[in-house]
Amino acid sequence: MTMPRAAGRVVIVGAGLAGFSAAEQLRALGHDGSITLIDSEPAAYDRPPLSKRLFDEDFTVESLAFSTAEKLTNKGIDALFGRTVTSIDPDAATAVLDDGTVVEADTLLLTVGGRARTLPVPGMRLPGVHVLRSFDDAIAIRDRVVDGTRAVVIGAGLIGAELASSLLLAGAAVTLVDPVAVPLVPAVGELLAGHLHQMHAVHGIDVIVGLTAGVEPADGHLVVTVDQGPRLDADLVIVGVGLVPNTEVAAAAGIDTENGILIDESYRTSASKVYAAGDVSRRRDPDGASHRREEHWEAAQLSGQHAAYGMLGLEVPDRGAPWFWSDRHGIHLEATGRLSGPGELVVREGGAHPAVFLIEQDVLVGAAAVDDNNTVRAARRLIDQRIPVAADELADPAVPLRSLLRAVR
Repeated sequence: MTMPRAAGRVVIVGAGLAGFSAAEQLRALGHDGSITLIDSEPAAYDRPPLSKRLFDEDFTVESLAFSTAEKLTNKGIDALFGRTVTSIDPDAATAVLDDGTVVEADTLLLTVGGRARTLPVPGMRLPGVHVLRSFDDAIAIRDRVVDGTRAVVIGAGLIGAELASSLLLAGAAVTLVDPVAVPLVPAVGELLAGHLHQMHAVHGIDVIVGLTAGVEPADGHLVVTVDQGPRLDADLVIVGVGLVPNTEVAAAAGIDTENGILIDESYRTSASKVYAAGDVSRRRDPDGASHRREEHWEAAQLSGQHAAYGMLGLEVPDRGAPWFWSDRHGIHLEATGRLSGPGELVVREGGAHPAVFLIEQDVLVGAAAVDDNNTVRAARRLIDQRIPVAADELADPAVPLRSLLRAVR
């Protein structure tokens, strides 16, 4: 049984969703010690709107912020924004800021996230080549877009697809480049991934399959070269090919890292006073097996909340089936569980978009649907409760998934 722990003074390095959620959860659990959030950004704000709302008139840091300075103060949460932690001492539980200031703590939580991955090809540092990770990145992209801007988005995953849709609505002529013919297959299955990817062409986006070889300057604009593909003229190039976890500060302090900061089931790192959560964290089991990092919104939120339990020595709640969402071309995608690996794929037709399910040994293990929150919500409960299901019921649009939950009451 987990024993309570005195977390004392808590310093959270990183004020994204995981860090902010951890601070709030600590207070909700009754922690009365000091809590300090430190981040180089100007505020603790939400990142999914960066690819969806960057062209909205009310797109400001304030509109994206999780909380106001007054509300943080009222909860006894201190915030040091616009500051960077350059190093930590895991034994002393101290953090050193970019101006040399030493912030003392009893417990450190690293929720430092990651940075946008770039490509190892020529031209990535040219003016007009951008990534999207921060509010400033979004503003820099927005400021280059006018009606008719030729935009090339490299990477057709969730961020690339969302950004391509937003650019199109803003009047840009968009080309989407990805080395995979159908992205997102591991996340939502081949059938739904193909359906979603086809929407780009339907809405007027040019889709190119190929590896980006480089970006070149040419007479006031850019040219993107694609292996065994066309040369693409562009006024704006955005690279959306994933995230690199910010492990450098932890690694320099001697904390175990491997494509992330390694943590145990209590979110503790290899240093007893240091915990980690969010995109940068990677769970390692007692047998040495490491899980994949999770980079979705709810995963970050729950990771931060559950790290609060771990820091206080409380039993960490069960996670349940993972869940994520994405928006593009006016539709809302949701998925839960897994839709790759062993099992039988079941398709539910009957609407503008198919819903897909994966069952293994008569138990639902994954589901995804478009504009159908009720189905995914019920599917998640079926997965978590391991309720037996029949393929024909899942395939029948006349059978609400909620009725399968009621059947076992």
